[in-house]
Amino acid sequence: MELEDYLFSVSETEMATLERPLEKKRIEFFWWIVLIFTFIVAGRVFYLNVVKGEYYQDISKNNRIRSIMIKAPRGKILDRSGISLVNNVPSLDAVFMPADLPRDRESLEAMVQSLTPILNLNSADVLSKIDTADRRSFNPVLLKNDISQEESLALVERQREFPGILIEKTAIREYVDGAIFSHILGYQGKIEKKELEQNPEYSLTDYIGKQGVEKIYEKSLRGVDGAVQVEVDAIGNVKKDRGTIQPKAGSDLVLGIDAQLQRKLSESLRAVTADMEAKTAAAVAIDPRNGEVLALVSLPSFDNNLFSKKISQENYLSLINDPATPLFNRAISGSYPPGSTLKPVVAVAGLMEGTIDEGTTVGCTGAIHVGSFRFGDWKTHGTVDVRKAIAESCDVFFYSVGGGYAGIPGLGMSRMKQYETAFGLGSKTGIDLAGEVDGFIPDEAWKLEKFGEKWYIGNSYHASIGQGYVTTTPVQLANYIAAIANGGTLYQPHVAKEVRKIDGTVVPVAPKVLHDNQAYAAAIKIVREGMRQTVTGGTAQSLNTLPVAVAGKTGTAQFGSESKTHAWFASFAPYDNPTIAMIVLVEGGGEGHSSAVPVTKDVYQWYFSR
Repeated sequence: MELEDYLFSVSETEMATLERPLEKKRIEFFWWIVLIFTFIVAGRVFYLNVVKGEYYQDISKNNRIRSIMIKAPRGKILDRSGISLVNNVPSLDAVFMPADLPRDRESLEAMVQSLTPILNLNSADVLSKIDTADRRSFNPVLLKNDISQEESLALVERQREFPGILIEKTAIREYVDGAIFSHILGYQGKIEKKELEQNPEYSLTDYIGKQGVEKIYEKSLRGVDGAVQVEVDAIGNVKKDRGTIQPKAGSDLVLGIDAQLQRKLSESLRAVTADMEAKTAAAVAIDPRNGEVLALVSLPSFDNNLFSKKISQENYLSLINDPATPLFNRAISGSYPPGSTLKPVVAVAGLMEGTIDEGTTVGCTGAIHVGSFRFGDWKTHGTVDVRKAIAESCDVFFYSVGGGYAGIPGLGMSRMKQYETAFGLGSKTGIDLAGEVDGFIPDEAWKLEKFGEKWYIGNSYHASIGQGYVTTTPVQLANYIAAIANGGTLYQPHVAKEVRKIDGTVVPVAPKVLHDNQAYAAAIKIVREGMRQTVTGGTAQSLNTLPVAVAGKTGTAQFGSESKTHAWFASFAPYDNPTIAMIVLVEGGGEGHSSAVPVTKDVYQWYFSR
């Protein structure tokens, strides 16, 4: 029988009997699939809700609840009399929230193309900034700081077109008389990535101190930001305010700087350099009673407001390409031969070491001859003792003290260095400003190592009058003169006077003694008398007309290969009870009495008559 005939011969009852097992297997297979799928779904639900529940709850909350930062007001900076040197000016920044930006590339690029003309930005630059951001982050990233009112209104009006683009309220620093105080205050600017790595508690839209006291006292000046918690929709639009955490303002910083003195000193230096080829100068005034810096001037200067508002490329190139280097703080970073301003400490060394006493005299004929070498003086002084040698700035006397001559055993460089170091010369003072340099006081071992030559008597002669290899900074010289003025105590100079916290607590900057040279008191007394004679009958007699008694020391220091000289004048006043010690440097200013002394006279006349 053929198969076809057999199949057709099977009854319907028999066919139904054959189909039942097949149908049952299909149903069982289907239910197994349903059961397995149910277990998978249940397992996934368990994993998401129990195992990862807290994690996804946080993400959901972050997607729904946002904290909009409220920038804390930065602390004020005041002079010693309470005069404000900087203002906080309200400002608006355009930022973007990476997590709220459009996800698909086409929509993102279209939005950027519409946004950039409003903010006057380059589309490629904006896209590059977005591409480098973490697209899952809810931390805002700066697009443009200090946007105009027109720009902010345009963003607000078209807010729905720009998902993820926000306006953040902040403040920028406006410096009063920026060009006068810039080397002290420095400036504040937007934080950079490198700075952010060093300060992880900051955000990419924060400002931070870059130079001056703005940088040194950043942690005190910076407040604690607050926040507004809001509920947002899927594209980041605010729907509900959920509470505010108020910001805490930064501490105020009170400086020891006398703003009026700073202006006067700057004005006088500008006037004396107005007709000179090089208009570069520096001056530092210190309170010898505690080391507070009363004024610190470096010319030429710059306007720090340019940096606080994000300096243009044109202005920046103009500053860095200026041959007069206005960004360079000559008062703490300039290293110069001190010339005769060094003679008082050399005199202290000679008196303390017993190579001279107050009655020792030297006959000055205008030069010293050693073999074929001539070491000249600026004039013939005749017979001089230590006081007259200081008053008239007699080089021959100090050649004798430093290197030896006419029966006076010379100190030699090592002993001169010992005393110069005790008065802080040749090393950083530790002033609370960045960029200070050491200066340099040589010795015999250094020359042998550096040049392979021994130290000659001529080297000691040059060093004894502040020439040769000796270099110092204006702030070092001012600080050493302050120590001479107060009888021997060398304080660490400090610009800041106190920090005033928001709760009313006042934290003073305590005076710090670097060296106690009171053991030299008798020698210092003789030196002070010589410095007083500088005014009464020596190289600075024009100061005799001042309302107070002044003591000082002129200095003329050669530099370069063209016989040019820097003009120095070191002083303190009043003589019997000094409240100010000051150093004035006019680069290329000729002799000290011709330019540095007139500045000192002008400033003291005003200072003690105001």
